Order: sequence, then structure tokens, then C-alpha cells
Amino acid sequence: MNAIERYFGIDGQNTTIRTEVLAGLTTFLTMAYIIFVNPNILADAGMDRGAVFVATCLAAAVGCFIMGIYARLPVALAPGMGLNAFFTYGVVLGMGYTWQTALGAVFLSGCIFVFLSLFKIREWVINAIPNSLKQGIVAGIGAFLAFIALKSSGVIVANEATFVSLGDLQQFSPMMAALGFFLIIGLVYRNIPGAVTIGILAVTVIAVITGNVPFDGVMSMPPPIAPTFMQLDIAGAFDIGMISVIFAFLFVDLFDTSGTLIGVTNKAGLVDKNGDIPNLDKALLADSTATVAGSLLGTSSTTSFVESTAGVAAGGRTGLMAVTVGVLFLLSIFFAPLAGMIPAYATAGAIFYVSVLMLYTLKDIDWEDLTEAAPVAVVLLLTPLTYSIADGISLGFITYTVVKVLTGKFNQVSVAVWVLTIILLAKIVFL
Repeated sequence: MNAIERYFGIDGQNTTIRTEVLAGLTTFLTMAYIIFVNPNILADAGMDRGAVFVATCLAAAVGCFIMGIYARLPVALAPGMGLNAFFTYGVVLGMGYTWQTALGAVFLSGCIFVFLSLFKIREWVINAIPNSLKQGIVAGIGAFLAFIALKSSGVIVANEATFVSLGDLQQFSPMMAALGFFLIIGLVYRNIPGAVTIGILAVTVIAVITGNVPFDGVMSMPPPIAPTFMQLDIAGAFDIGMISVIFAFLFVDLFDTSGTLIGVTNKAGLVDKNGDIPNLDKALLADSTATVAGSLLGTSSTTSFVESTAGVAAGGRTGLMAVTVGVLFLLSIFFAPLAGMIPAYATAGAIFYVSVLMLYTLKDIDWEDLTEAAPVAVVLLLTPLTYSIADGISLGFITYTVVKVLTGKFNQVSVAVWVLTIILLAKIVFL
């Protein structure tokens, strides 16, 4: 025990091993929904649900272990929401690429992230992207997730005249999705640990009791991971059309990770007097390495989870909290039958809840400045309406540059944005 306390600096952070373990449990409960949601989403891309379930748990465990042991920060990782939806509905179903090629794009984005982390040019990249576009991208992904949740649950349906319309809300699926969403909101508002997971499981129990879902058990030996393990197609990801896809995977992960690290470490009181995050380079390397590992295992980008703040609020201050979460994710691989019973409408409420959280960034937009507001509106609206995060981001960058130039504010367009705009515009024109 003394060795553990010394390694993680537990005494120096005024915490205890027991507190760190309990904080890890709290964090796990708040983010365990991903082991149910991620397989459901990636299965729509044609991936084996059982293999993805195992890959999700293992990728999360690997990320947590690296973050906890190497960076020694109380930050947990798992395959991220938004990017998994982009993987399935944008890249595979939308653009027609195979899921193996999409995994190759995740791998390449992770390798670039590793490069940026090792050579410490992350700051240059992040600072080169306008803050309004960063916020718009997060909100756009939130709107995209909301559209997916409403579609998968039958709340909205296809309509030949208007493209979409309201579905039959008296059907079981939309009713259960709405129940799950309302239940999660109520539990979260009351600070109940594991609110999202409780909401998903409650709807699943009702589905089983009513005979809409067969009961297949709760625990078993893990299903084989072979259907997704090392199945990525890296060569296929070098297709010119994948440039914007790799860009989207990379920058959404980069922005999400940076924002999460800032938020969690600030809440934990770990930021120094200059505002610097301890072991930031190691934390970024942990995140990027986890993405690479996840692509090899068979899942979309792995990223830092903002739900880590729940563990910090419970007293977590060291990497031991993250290690605890990793151990719990490893144990979760024995609950495959339970994960397999989760219907799409049970996770729809959780996905819609996550989308609500992601829309908060809109409050930071200067809506009085049209040159800032217009690009955000383009990303926000066109990401769900084109059913593509990559297209939404591309059109947002192009809009930003064109608007700034036409209004005489071209000096606000950085070199990086100019380069990206030209590449993305060329892709639209010539491909």
C-alpha cells in the first residue's frame, strides 16, 4: 500500500486509497453506458456486436491504465460519443466506405495525434482553429447525435414530401426512448451516480418484462474479439476522399480531449498558478495511444470522458482513480449477454441526453458578430442535415474563410485555416 501511495502521490493530494477507489467506481457508473451504446452504434456499420463490446471494454481499460499509471491524472477514457456515430452513419453508411477502412482512418488520426503530442505542436494546432468553429463543431456533433437518437427510436420517420416527420408516438419504441430520456434527466438533476446507465437498464428491464426483448442472461464468458481485432484497412484509409474524415476524427478528438483535461483538472484543483495542467504531454500521449489501440482492437476513437468530473467530485485526485475505472471496464467483459439485450430505443434516450450536453457550447458564441455566428450556424445545421460530421466541418471552415474575406477581416484567418479551406474546397470541387 505504501508503494501505491508514493507512486500516485496520494498523501500529497490529501486523499486516500479508499477515496480514490470509490471515486473510480463513481466515474465508472457515470460512463458505463458506453459499453451498451457503442456496440449498438457500430453494429449498424456491420461490425460484430459482441466483438465491439469486448473491444470497447478493452480500449477503455487500456486508455484508463495509461492515463492513470503514466500521466497519473484522475481522467478516465473510453470510445467517445459523436465520433462513433460519425464512424457508422457518416463514414460507413453515408460515404460508403467499409468499416475496416473507417478503422484505418481512426488509426491514422491516432498516429497523427501521437505525433502532435510527442512534438508538442498541439498548442499551435488548437490555437490556429478559430474558437467559434471549435464550439460550433461540438454543437454540430450534438445536433447530429440528437437526429440519430430520434431516428433510431422512431420519434421521427422518413416522409416523401418533407423528408422527415413526426413518427407514431404511441408505438413502444418512441415511448420507451422518451421514458429513458426523462428518467435520465430526473436522475442527473438529483446527482444520482450512474444516472445514464440506470436509465438504459430501466428501459431494458421494461422491454424484457413486456416481452419486447428476450432475456438472454446477465453474465457469461466474453465473446470472441476476432471479428474486429486487427481488421483495420490502413491502405484503404489513404484514399483521397478520406482526408476530411481523418481530419474530423483527429480534430474532434483533439478538441474534446483538451477541453476535458482542462475541465477535470481545474475541478480537481490540480492546475498550477500559471494555469498549466500537470503532465499534459503525457495525458495527450495517453489519449492518442488509446485511440491507436482501440482501432487495432476494433472500435472508434477513444477519448477522455468529461464524466471523470463525477469521480473528482467524489474526492478523486490521482491516477489511481483512472486505474480503478480501467479494472472495472475489464470486469465488464463478462456482462456481454446484458449488453446484447439492450435495444436501440433504450440507448436513444441516453444519446439524446448527451446531445443536450454538447449544445452548451452555443452560449459562448458571439451572436452579434455575423462573421463568427454564420460559420457556427452552418456547422450546427448542416452536420445533422447532411448526416455527416466531416461535411459539416468542411462547410463550416469554408464559410468562415469566405465570410471573413468578404467582410474585410481576412487578417483574422490563420495560415492553418487557409490551408484547410483550400484542401476542403478542392475536395468538394474535384471529388
